[in-house]
Amino acid sequence: MGCWHKGNNSGGLWQECCVPDLSELPRKATLRAALLNRRRTLPASSLEDGAAHVLAELETLVRRVEPRCVAAYVPVGPEPGGPGLPDALAGMLSPEGRLLLPVLLPDFDLDWAAYHGQYTLTPGPHGLREPSGRRLGPETIATVQLVVVPAVAVDARGTRLGRGGGSYDRALARVAPDTLVVALLHDGEVVEQVPDEPHDQPVGAVITPSGGLVMLPA
Repeated sequence: MGCWHKGNNSGGLWQECCVPDLSELPRKATLRAALLNRRRTLPASSLEDGAAHVLAELETLVRRVEPRCVAAYVPVGPEPGGPGLPDALAGMLSPEGRLLLPVLLPDFDLDWAAYHGQYTLTPGPHGLREPSGRRLGPETIATVQLVVVPAVAVDARGTRLGRGGGSYDRALARVAPDTLVVALLHDGEVVEQVPDEPHDQPVGAVITPSGGLVMLPA
């Protein structure tokens, strides 16, 4: 068993802790299943506490970046950030700021719509909740100054493991090169190595409850 987290030792940024070793879990699907099963065992109190720490760190980042427009997501089940992520993130922006949330298309690409409150979210495919406003087009993500994405795991190179549909890899390929992409994770989900493929899009940072914000060499 092994994983990596932010460390203060002089030997490096990452220290070993406690998620499955990739020598035992060589394939993406196996790693994904193991980590998603682990998420399902997290108690509600741990999820709530973790979400509070992640949101506090995210607010610090937003204050620093001062984005005019942010693309994010609506957490489902035990996903990091918790159900209050859209409202919290919207409240971090300036009065002129805009929060965009994804709309899953039939081909698994992502469209985007502005967020106007929890009451505007409607049921989407695969148990998702989606904004009901005007669709702005998949290319809209190229105009944002900060992207907050879900992930199942991320490694020290910035390689992201998602749910397997490829939606975010397609979306992130459109993001401007100087735009920061940050993944929200639970503790124990920053791993030594995620098996990567040519289409995989890296992230530039992760936020975890215990490790806070860590910039990556994406």
